[in-house]
Amino acid sequence: MPLSHYFLRERVRPGDLVVDATCGNGFDTLVLAQLVGASGTVWAFDVQPSAIAATRELIEREGCPDRVRLIEAGHERLGEFVPEGITAAVFNLGYLPGGDAALITDPANTVAALEQAAQLLAPGGIVTIAIYTGHDGGPEEAQAVENWAASLHPGRFNVWRHRQLNRPETAPYLVFVERIR
Repeated sequence: MPLSHYFLRERVRPGDLVVDATCGNGFDTLVLAQLVGASGTVWAFDVQPSAIAATRELIEREGCPDRVRLIEAGHERLGEFVPEGITAAVFNLGYLPGGDAALITDPANTVAALEQAAQLLAPGGIVTIAIYTGHDGGPEEAQAVENWAASLHPGRFNVWRHRQLNRPETAPYLVFVERIR
């Protein structure tokens, strides 16, 4: 989602630690790898071997595989692999574009992953969550994410919801979380 890339470019710097919680075809992973540079690290998660393979192929073709750690696991296991002090975490919910639309992200796993990402964020760090509601399970996951985001302490986090007003209600939208202290 181009809006999330805008926010990432504003925050992520060379040497940073970042997460792509749902790497899919690798486009966000590549953006993150380019932003963190040779001295940074990207942890890229996906449960589907085809997503890991597509991401590996893309980052190898673009010459930055050394800065990406591909993890074939659900994003709810993020805390097992990623240290504290991350600058950004990116979530694209729903299903793998071009993949099996029946394999979708799960609200309980997503909320668990978001909670871990928020705890690992450095002050000034961000979480971007692209939410897709136009598929089975999408509206329920959107509600779970919004409930989680709304429950974050306002003294520690800022939370925004960005929607396009000239698109249908099923259009993807972005939830943006910033750790302020």
